[in-house]
Amino acid sequence: MGKKSNSTASAPNINIGISDKDRASVAKELSKLLADSYTLYLMTHNFHWNVTGPMFNALHQMFMTQYTEEWTALDDIAERIRALGHYAPGTYAEYSKLTSISEPTSVPDAAAMIQMLVEGNEAVAKTARAAFDKADAANDQPTADLLTQRLDIHEKNAWMLRSMLQ
Repeated sequence: MGKKSNSTASAPNINIGISDKDRASVAKELSKLLADSYTLYLMTHNFHWNVTGPMFNALHQMFMTQYTEEWTALDDIAERIRALGHYAPGTYAEYSKLTSISEPTSVPDAAAMIQMLVEGNEAVAKTARAAFDKADAANDQPTADLLTQRLDIHEKNAWMLRSMLQ
């Protein structure tokens, strides 16, 4: 089975009012967002399974709420990349090259999990903000709308998690 790159998919000419160059630029940024989002999803799900301590129930539930929302968002991000005429990255190898989030090498305690998830949500927000700049410059309103929604969610998640550390 041949590997398809993140280059333009072989499809009919795309004429949605965004140049090929701008679509490629936005898709590249969305691919980074997808990688960061998947890495954060995986970390959050891992922590849901492995959290222990006196805050177990609250954290177990909070992590489940967050990873469930993140899982749904992955599809939205990948489908937007496809709508722009590019292939979405979908392997661990691709994600590891594109993500800005460091994964844990062991199971941290609950406080460290919370701190790592604060940093992960902040990283996704920064990546989404950079992608927003590209989408805005390309006059790509659907992508900008998606990114605004992601920013709102990740900034809120970071705030809620950060509040648990005070």
